[in-house]
Amino acid sequence: MNKDDFNSGLLGFLDASPTPFHATKNISMMFENAGFEKLHETEKWNLIERHKYYVTRNDSSIIAFTYPKHEKNYVMVGSHTDSPNLKLKPNTILKEHGVVKFGVEPYGGLLLNPWFDRDLSLAGKVSYLDAQHQLKSVLINVEKSIATIPSLAIHLDEKANKERTINKQTDISPIMSTNADFDFDDFLKWQLAKLDILDVQEFYAHELSFYDTQKAAFVGLHNDFIVSARLDNLLSAYIGMLSICSVEASKPMLFIANDHEEVGSESVAGAAGSFLENTLHRMFGDYDEYMQMIRSSLFISADNAHAIHPNYPSKHEPEHAPKINAGVVIKINANQRYASSSSTVSRFMNMASILEEKTQNYVVRSDMGCGSTIGPITASRLGIDTIDVGLPTWGMHSIRETAGSHDAHSLYKILTAFQN
Repeated sequence: MNKDDFNSGLLGFLDASPTPFHATKNISMMFENAGFEKLHETEKWNLIERHKYYVTRNDSSIIAFTYPKHEKNYVMVGSHTDSPNLKLKPNTILKEHGVVKFGVEPYGGLLLNPWFDRDLSLAGKVSYLDAQHQLKSVLINVEKSIATIPSLAIHLDEKANKERTINKQTDISPIMSTNADFDFDDFLKWQLAKLDILDVQEFYAHELSFYDTQKAAFVGLHNDFIVSARLDNLLSAYIGMLSICSVEASKPMLFIANDHEEVGSESVAGAAGSFLENTLHRMFGDYDEYMQMIRSSLFISADNAHAIHPNYPSKHEPEHAPKINAGVVIKINANQRYASSSSTVSRFMNMASILEEKTQNYVVRSDMGCGSTIGPITASRLGIDTIDVGLPTWGMHSIRETAGSHDAHSLYKILTAFQN
């Protein structure tokens, strides 16, 4: 797949995946089209040699794998489906000062300032009781811009450009309407009616998040950049998805995209949960075979990396400051916030060198805190050799992030080369 086709598909995937649920659904559809067979965790698995499979958990995490059966040197690519956002509280509607507002809670390490004055829509998962008294759930995406968070005018805040702070409880409620008769249940029924679901008896719960309706786009004189919401980490999820789709079933490869990485991964669908380990045990029922596979495989944790910001260069370690469109980033941390080791780095660099693809090293400044990924979590839970890599990005955790239009395709070529 050439770079232009790759990037065109990426933009479509980003726009179609406003929540982890939608991302997982879209990835599942891609696997179905590529001949993967769906498995269910609640059923017995009868795996057939040289077939491809996928399985989901919580509708928000997904694993796909080839099954050569006797091959044990798997290349596993890990990413995550969630991104920082504003998530609705259970009792969400606030009516005051002549408007209808939503009560929201920040999810993850959210950069709040860019959420002001945006055209916001709502998407996620809704659970309800139908006319037959059955519990059901459905994904919705309003798509229409239904809310905004207006900034306070500079006339009312003379220090806005010097020391603006944001109160997460009082300052970020999206405003939807001046109609005091608005009813949230009626709003949800309207959304479900668009899906031909008309038998709702009662709504029980929801996992709904706001997102920016502005589409993903190329920016720059020569389309140098890709600018979009949720690049962290749907960018890596897209790369991993296409990588395993291009690999023959006779080659041992696995892809996982976990939910809840942005809040610590400690959940039933997160990397600290049992999803991957459970799946691998069902693939390799004999414990000795399982351990042989673990110790002969490589886990590549793919997540975004901080590119050097041209306006804030002092925020970076001078000798380890990745540049956009200058190659895949290898992330290293002496305190194991990243799981890269000399052996896994060497293996990755060797493959990149064979392909003549560039790589860069990233080390955080010693006087600044270092984020983490699913890499160390997976490495410690499974005992699998792991490397942390990523794509250089500006504005990470903003409502709109920026990456290079060349780097993602480069990582795709490296990952697919491991099993070709």
